[in-house]
Amino acid sequence: MKRLNFLLLLAALIVVSGCGKRETRVEVANREQILLYGNKAEPQDLDPHVVQGVGEHQIISTLLEGLVAEDPKTLDPVPGLAERWEISPDGKVYTFHIRANAKWSNGDPVTAEDFVKSYRRILTPSLGSLYSYMLHPMKNAKAFNEGKLTDAAQLGVRAIDARTLEITLECPTAYLLNSMASHYTWWAVHMPTVEKHGDPYRPGNKWTRPETYVGNGPFILTEWVPNSVIRVRRNTNYWDSANVRLNGVDFLPIESIDSEERSFRAGQLHRTEELPNAKIDAYRKDNPDLLRIDDYLGNYFYRINVTHPALKDKRVRHALSQALDRQAIVETVTRGGQKPAFAFTPPNTAGYTSRAQLKFDIEGAKKLLADAGYPEGKGLPPIEIHYNTSENHRAIAEAIQQMWKKNLGVDATLRNEEWKVYLDTQTATNYMVSRAGWIGDYPDANAFLETFLSYSGNNRTGWANPEFDRLLQEAGCVSDVKQRTELLQQAEALLLDEMPLLPIYFYTRVYLLNPAVKNWHANYQDHHPFKYVYLEAPAK
Repeated sequence: MKRLNFLLLLAALIVVSGCGKRETRVEVANREQILLYGNKAEPQDLDPHVVQGVGEHQIISTLLEGLVAEDPKTLDPVPGLAERWEISPDGKVYTFHIRANAKWSNGDPVTAEDFVKSYRRILTPSLGSLYSYMLHPMKNAKAFNEGKLTDAAQLGVRAIDARTLEITLECPTAYLLNSMASHYTWWAVHMPTVEKHGDPYRPGNKWTRPETYVGNGPFILTEWVPNSVIRVRRNTNYWDSANVRLNGVDFLPIESIDSEERSFRAGQLHRTEELPNAKIDAYRKDNPDLLRIDDYLGNYFYRINVTHPALKDKRVRHALSQALDRQAIVETVTRGGQKPAFAFTPPNTAGYTSRAQLKFDIEGAKKLLADAGYPEGKGLPPIEIHYNTSENHRAIAEAIQQMWKKNLGVDATLRNEEWKVYLDTQTATNYMVSRAGWIGDYPDANAFLETFLSYSGNNRTGWANPEFDRLLQEAGCVSDVKQRTELLQQAEALLLDEMPLLPIYFYTRVYLLNPAVKNWHANYQDHHPFKYVYLEAPAK
């Protein structure tokens, strides 16, 4: 009997020791070279001509590539689908030479005509692209986009032959290559596929499903389970596939940043999109090797619906701004090294810093509100603060709610919506004050200020000013740096005086990154070309 008990005990020990520690999802993914990427919200779409978000950009950048790509360390323009290009002496004509081995994921060659048709598509008014203004430096693009010109053949883009594309500009544009490298509006779509699955010139086309998506980037779309996962896997038809080290990326839309952080701790993610503000200090102390706080070319701000009766008077808008203690927000709420924003463009953006600056002035704010007819906030309806669902956004909104009440006697209410609904609400200008963030699409003050052009789809405030438009348009065609900078200074001063926005702070990028992720370089746009990234399990 004793021998039997001994044998049973020995067998149990063997079973337990044989099971060992179960591998985490990250450990399995390291071996399989699959990056597990927290991507915040469910994407609006994966069509580069209709989307508008950072999360969408991350996914689309795996599926499509532009004529120009980004250096993984510096983000400087490097050859992408175009192996080289020339610029005319007057700076107005760019000629791109497409690689002979550039292919779409279905095996079709990438041609110059693909770009001609794609640029005509995004500029067609019926598509309603919010980012179409990015192409306005192209000759006749603005007139065509606004419906003032209907002949697409007059656009400044043409295919000289199958592999040679020529783009003609209205005037020399210093930031053009940076814009083309970093932003998906300049990337081509496979028009035969788009045409097969709906009207290519109307929103809602169904070509972006996994079974129909045709791209030209390093990965292909293999699975999209809404609110669960978007899987991309290596594209063997990509021209540089031999140098792509990842086998794929799983994008996981986790809207709750608390849930995302727990998933990271449980070994379910390589990278989070954000980190709960309340946990930053703990990671600084206990796990500094996992915490990343990178400089980020962006402004966290509130859009103001200037058409709302309570907010039409700019004195009210300025009062709301002057009552904000931005320093207290970054020190006690966000806690990630952010800087208070007293202008819209981040300081020292390509050498530019706004001369005009806002201020924190409670007494001045009270006087402005009284002069507008609302002494001590009396008579002013509650200001509704609208934001997309996030614990961090809520914490900031609550802090601002308290500041307005304490400093001005103004009540505020909070309203949160999930990402897609939130975007629709902003586009319809169905809000009073709405949380927003703007990341520069390229390193230039114009990348911020152009957001508030009257015809920008990203304006969404109801504000339009012809003088502001004129200043930016003139700045776009001035080659003298001092003269251009002065025009940008005047434009920003006008924007801050009219106040269709409340700048709050300049971003840093605060997130968690597993040490297994290699070739990941901090940069001011949080762009990490996935073709260069790979996974290496830490030594045990």
